[in-house]
Amino acid sequence: MMRRLALTAVASLAALSAAAPAATAASGPLPLPLSLPLPLLQDDGAGTRLTVVVSGSGNPEADGRYELECGPARGTHPVAAQACERLGQLEGEGADPFAPVSRDAMCTQQYGGEATSRVTGTWHGRHVDASFRRTNGCEIARWNGLRPVLPNVR
Repeated sequence: MMRRLALTAVASLAALSAAAPAATAASGPLPLPLSLPLPLLQDDGAGTRLTVVVSGSGNPEADGRYELECGPARGTHPVAAQACERLGQLEGEGADPFAPVSRDAMCTQQYGGEATSRVTGTWHGRHVDASFRRTNGCEIARWNGLRPVLPNVR
């Protein structure tokens, strides 16, 4: 399928090139031709701007309010580049790290501590308003899956 698509694209460009002299004479110069192969568009995190508020972690360096912007990574987040990289990985995997734990989930009854977090803003252009806590195994896994956007706490 991919070879056929590439051959079709080449054939189409060849046909356009053959028609270019007549079109140029009638309407002026054409833009420069596209080179093949075309690079794949990659999301650089543009459209990601988050506010992360962490409290109750027991670590004064982890608690606080942080701004994070990606594409390029910047803001007051202590590890902005790593946080943006993780968000990019999750987006590439098709994961939604901000989705709440399903009501049907069977979670271990373990307690991960008092830490809570709220993340608001936009992620790849999508509105985010998510709360995190460490009250059971599912919530702990959800928190840990978003590290280093959220700090490593115990």
